[in-house]
Amino acid sequence: MSNQHRKTQDSSSLKPGLKARHMTMIALGGSIGTGLFLASGGAIASAGPGGALLAYAAVGIMVYFLMTSLGELATYIPDSGSFETYASRFVDPSLGFALGWNFWYNWAITIAAELSAATLIMKYWFPDSSSFLWSVLFLALIFGLNVLSVKGYGESEYWFAIIKIAVVIVFLIVGVMMIFGILGGEAVGFKNFTVGDAPFHGGFFTFLGVFMAAGFSFQGTEMVGVAAGESHNPREHVPRAIRQVFWRILIFYVLAILVIGLLIPYTNPSLLKSGIDNIGVSPFTLVFERAGLAFAASVMNAVILTSVLSAGNSGMYASSRVLYSLAKRGKAPLFLARLNRHGIPMNALLLTTAVGMIAFLASLFGDGVVYTWLLNASGMCGFITWLGIAISHYRFRRAFIAQGHDLNELPYRARWFPFGPIFALILCIIVILGQSMSLVSDSGVDWHGMIAAYFTIPLFLVVWLGYKWTHHIKVIPLKECDLSSPTHGKKQK
Repeated sequence: MSNQHRKTQDSSSLKPGLKARHMTMIALGGSIGTGLFLASGGAIASAGPGGALLAYAAVGIMVYFLMTSLGELATYIPDSGSFETYASRFVDPSLGFALGWNFWYNWAITIAAELSAATLIMKYWFPDSSSFLWSVLFLALIFGLNVLSVKGYGESEYWFAIIKIAVVIVFLIVGVMMIFGILGGEAVGFKNFTVGDAPFHGGFFTFLGVFMAAGFSFQGTEMVGVAAGESHNPREHVPRAIRQVFWRILIFYVLAILVIGLLIPYTNPSLLKSGIDNIGVSPFTLVFERAGLAFAASVMNAVILTSVLSAGNSGMYASSRVLYSLAKRGKAPLFLARLNRHGIPMNALLLTTAVGMIAFLASLFGDGVVYTWLLNASGMCGFITWLGIAISHYRFRRAFIAQGHDLNELPYRARWFPFGPIFALILCIIVILGQSMSLVSDSGVDWHGMIAAYFTIPLFLVVWLGYKWTHHIKVIPLKECDLSSPTHGKKQK
């Protein structure tokens, strides 16, 4: 290959910069955040310890199947467009178009949400400080981590994940010692699982609401699919990271909720107050303080701050890469497909940063009405992405067989096919429909909440079907699906 050709190739494609340890920690730390540190308290208070445990375990199983589906796709065709690429190849380009823009919108708005959360956290230490100042500072930080190189993103996520994982492990050790009376006084045992009407509380629809909250907590695990496009060796690194997902779900979510449920009765009013603006009553803080660790609130505040910055960091990385991929395929303005000399899609990164900042500024005006709408509308986007992964994997495997390929050709094969993607698809639909149940009560229907929650679905359908009709696109026959795989995705010697 000539130097000129190599230079041209390098300047027109993303540069692999993520190592095995980065990929593992992106998978491990992807969903550990406010959903576990804060929302878990409200889940236990609403559905009881047994209901919360069951909801998180069920969603965990669904996410595991989704990640194995994504793992099969991402190892065979590593691409930073991820969901957009797979849907375009194996279903039809209009679905890919809609999924790509849906994913970008979701995470661009999430950046704004994380900036809001970070400013609230800083006010714990500096109550009279400026929200705008903190938001600009944190936005500059995560922009800086993304603008240097993909390795900057990978390295920062590695250390963010290490901090979160270390805290959860310490929490589990302290919690188990308290349950058996080794620490913090007498043994608690299992008595809190029988307080009131525990272990289950609130009935079926309450459980369904917790199920939805658990689904939001796990969003972010799909980042590993986007990161596969810039991995040094995706065919080895992605399967290793995907295998970690099951253990992360089991240890970090299910065991943590079990420990909280055993140590704190679901009737404790502090569990309902768990929120960004009230770190002092995070279930993790409550357990640490009961163990005699007086500095627990400040420590958890710092850990939750790293979680929030990690989510914003990942959101900026993934959304800018998907926007770049859309532009490369002619589904977004061409200027967004330009890379700088470090292989960073600079224009896509700048646009994503600008949208995140504008959405944050919207939260400062009119009591945050515009911002709340944007955030509520983005809430359903993650589930739409998951539906897209399940459908794309099902079609990919059927196309693979229809075109005469042997399953042994797959670098990583998802187990339980076709049960896995079908189970995940059905559960995703149940969770999406179940959201409406929590908005219906004896006093009537919360129409404002209903519109805010479901606004994304008709918007997605308009984008998808509008592109489909204007470009006269039909579903791709299985024997015509593009199964070609990039050479850099092959195992390196």
